[in-house]
Amino acid sequence: MHTDKRSDWTHEHAFDPHSAAAERGTQRVMWITAATMVIEITAGWWFNSMALLADGWHMSSHAVAIGLSAMAYAMARRYAKDPRFAFGTWKIEVLGGFASAIFLIGVAALMVFGSVERIFSPQPIRYQEAVVIAVLGLAVNIVCAVILGQAEHHDHGHGHAPAHGHADHHDLNLKAAYVHVLADAATSILAIVALVGGWFYGWSWLDPVMGIVGAVLVAVWAKGLIVQTGTVLLDREMDHAVVDEIRQAVETGPGADQTRITDLHVWRVGNQVYSCALTVVTHDASLTPTDIRQRLAVHEEIVHSTIEIHLCPDPEPALVER
Repeated sequence: MHTDKRSDWTHEHAFDPHSAAAERGTQRVMWITAATMVIEITAGWWFNSMALLADGWHMSSHAVAIGLSAMAYAMARRYAKDPRFAFGTWKIEVLGGFASAIFLIGVAALMVFGSVERIFSPQPIRYQEAVVIAVLGLAVNIVCAVILGQAEHHDHGHGHAPAHGHADHHDLNLKAAYVHVLADAATSILAIVALVGGWFYGWSWLDPVMGIVGAVLVAVWAKGLIVQTGTVLLDREMDHAVVDEIRQAVETGPGADQTRITDLHVWRVGNQVYSCALTVVTHDASLTPTDIRQRLAVHEEIVHSTIEIHLCPDPEPALVER
């Protein structure tokens, strides 16, 4: 009876292990943020503080965005072994980070709109009560930052180690949640400054101005996150150091003067792991894909490779000379 041995030659495509600590951390932060959001929006409306309302609505968007991050982890875990995902489900998490960054841009725009409106239509503010709520919001943000920081530390302790001097790649989905918390904390600090300035010095204009300053800060952080997540989602990785390392590994060593990479594609399939597809032209008739993989094995961050070899029987100067 014939026995199907294909399983001996196949492997799973879940290249990046799911982070249970990050998922738990984002879930906790989501519920804490949602509860604080309700308190701040209610208090901001009651005490008539634009800075406090901005902080509350800002936090509401963070509750949704952090919820998206938690959902991304859950979906990545649920579909981790689904063969329809050719290179695993890690990019679901990256997509969650990208969506969170878009939310941040929307929040920044709303903060500017609300603050400008208050500049032209100032209203009385009950400073003392508003300061108390703003301090509460800042305390909550600090707690949330600690929770996410512990989750990130747990990931670094159990994930892939950066190889060959590469910069450490953070969990972009967790980073998105962390940026939301930091943006909340910054907005809370600005709200406190504005309220104290108005309370003690009568600077009522400081409240909406701080709202605009906070919006600019949030927009800058959002832009950075969009660039990072967008780079991964669009597979714009060909300027990464690992690309040169692949070329060096393949085109150096025994028979290097007879072998050149003529086509190379590299993309990330996890926080610190990569896949590559390459075409090699060689005069060495004995060269096999297994030989190429052995040369690449020194770089542990390359977890999947597709190799095509073309034999060039007639020596060409382009292959002999660099």
